Amino acid sequence: MRYLMGVQSAAGLQFFLALCLSMPIVSAAEPSPARQSELRNLLKNDCGACHGLTLQGGMGPALLPESLAGKPDELLVMTILEGRKGTAMPPWQPFMNRDEVVWLLGVLRSRKR
Repeated sequence: MRYLMGVQSAAGLQFFLALCLSMPIVSAAEPSPARQSELRNLLKNDCGACHGLTLQGGMGPALLPESLAGKPDELLVMTILEGRKGTAMPPWQPFMNRDEVVWLLGVLRSRKR
């Protein structure tokens, strides 16, 4: 019988995948203080251009903690990195990496109004 990372059956594989997808993303590296400042500036000015300067929504949806609640981190990471085809949401991968996106999501999720 073949094993996939210790998973012995289709049901086991489904459980393993569900467990992995339900886990929050943990950043491997926190951006430097200088990069954090750049990312906060990008969030305020670039993201704010579509999501509203206070991130309460505009052309794009609100980016408030309550608006992001229940949305899986992986969905948000991929949306930010790859954009959304057919919408005004561009891919931000040329400007930030995955760890930086995860850090930004932490900022957004913990943001107080």
